[in-house]
Amino acid sequence: MSPISFARGAPAPECLDVGLVGDCARAALERDGVAILSYGSGGGYGPLRELLAQRHGVEPGQVFLTTGGLQGFVFYAAAQLARRPGRVLVEGPTYDRPLKVLARHGANVVSLPMDDEGLDLDALEAELSRPGDVSFLYTIPTFQNPSGRTLGADRRHRLAELAVAHGLDVLEDDPYGLVRYEGTAPPSLHSLEGGRQVAFTSSFSKTVAPGLRVGYVVVPEPLRADYDEQAVSTYISPSLLPQAVVHELFARDAFETNLARICGLLRIRRDAMLDALGDEMPDGARWSRPEGGYFLWVDFPGGMDASDVLHRATEAGVTFVRGSDFFPGGAGGASSARLAFSFETPERITDGVAVLGSLLRG
Repeated sequence: MSPISFARGAPAPECLDVGLVGDCARAALERDGVAILSYGSGGGYGPLRELLAQRHGVEPGQVFLTTGGLQGFVFYAAAQLARRPGRVLVEGPTYDRPLKVLARHGANVVSLPMDDEGLDLDALEAELSRPGDVSFLYTIPTFQNPSGRTLGADRRHRLAELAVAHGLDVLEDDPYGLVRYEGTAPPSLHSLEGGRQVAFTSSFSKTVAPGLRVGYVVVPEPLRADYDEQAVSTYISPSLLPQAVVHELFARDAFETNLARICGLLRIRRDAMLDALGDEMPDGARWSRPEGGYFLWVDFPGGMDASDVLHRATEAGVTFVRGSDFFPGGAGGASSARLAFSFETPERITDGVAVLGSLLRG
């Protein structure tokens, strides 16, 4: 049997509708082929920029289509650290790729604690009161990677107020927010604050297909010229064909239908993992219970070393990502793990959690 991967934060193959994407690609080429096979604007395919601008209540020139969601962070971090040097605040834990980007910039990264309701805003307010400049806050408030936690509506209102009161620039990363299985979606930080201090980045990797590599970022007006410059000098223009494919999905009213299908497939996997954890985890283990997204966070009992557990689990045919990988310098999460439920089948999820449970009990 092939290894069971709880490390892979990717959609299950069944989520990828090859026929639908192929039909959209053909339709886009027939309608607008010369334009999308040529060089274009550094900001990306105009019709998709306009559609996203309408959804977010901004001007199309504030929307930049990127190569996946991470490209938006790369551009934002470069612009912000040059414009406003200072500490970069992140959630602890947080997505590991931005930590690598910030390390390359030599940024001073400060990790702020979380609880089951997301970012600890008392800790944020205390950090903002410390001497020295803050460059920006990076947050994933909905179905966070790696924890699966979601910042509640009350905290979102308070965070928007703190951003205004302290002149705090915020990058809201939301690649998972539409992948919801239950509950009601809270308002985005971007909408609450009005987009003056809060930039918003997302991706169609989780809602259509990661191979299209279509992400986007909505930037405050002062960053618009900087993004234009970075985009043009990085790739002249991004790949317009996959962006036109995403636009075609919306144009034929297929995006929401496809998203509902994906959510149904992944909800089954989320439920399988939660059920298996309830059956197999020993006393003292704790885990998050996400209403959507791809991941959940497990704290092992008794301070067990996640590196040791990972080594033994890998030998037994199950992989995951250590919690320490999601903290700056590995300074946290030593007895925790991120488990991805998005890729494996429900049956293999059940089998994999049983293996982990036996290792933790043994």
